[in-house]
Amino acid sequence: MTGSRRLSQALSEGDGISLLVNVADAATAAAAEEQGAEGLVLDRPAPGVRDATGLPVLFRGESPDAASAAGADAWVLIAEHHHDEEDELEEHYHRALELGLECVIDVRDEEELETVLERVDPEIFLLSSREADDDEEALDRVLELLPDVPAGKLAIAELPASTREEVVSLERAGVDAVLVGEGDIAHLVGGPAPAV
Repeated sequence: MTGSRRLSQALSEGDGISLLVNVADAATAAAAEEQGAEGLVLDRPAPGVRDATGLPVLFRGESPDAASAAGADAWVLIAEHHHDEEDELEEHYHRALELGLECVIDVRDEEELETVLERVDPEIFLLSSREADDDEEALDRVLELLPDVPAGKLAIAELPASTREEVVSLERAGVDAVLVGEGDIAHLVGGPAPAV
């Protein structure tokens, strides 16, 4: 069943900044949840992920239909791929909502963010560091975009490599979540959860 786990709810309810972990299969999904992830990211369909975890799944693929077929709860719509095509951004956005998916819109600069707000006014943004200049840190690029995200909207940061210090800086700035690669994420959340 698509859309049964709300990404926005997981990000809003989390204590501090949430980690969304890019996973490839059910085993890495279960491991990410065990280490403290509050959401999962898939770049392609991965059988068994839905059964391995109760976390919301964000799909980064070509279409909302592919996201729905993969059993995702949310889909990433990349603004730069649809800014020139008339109504294409709106069509993809509304198709995702029709399928019961939350739509996370990936933006890379202030102009894209402003255009997206005017055209579809989404609830969740993925702040990309793709447009960082050669001398600009990815973290700084994301933090430059953050003030343009209106109050009440959710902001997810995407950084190529994340350290505990970067996660802390993003949390202090008011970012709701950070998208990180798979692997040992316990160090990003301040260490493993204490045994009970």
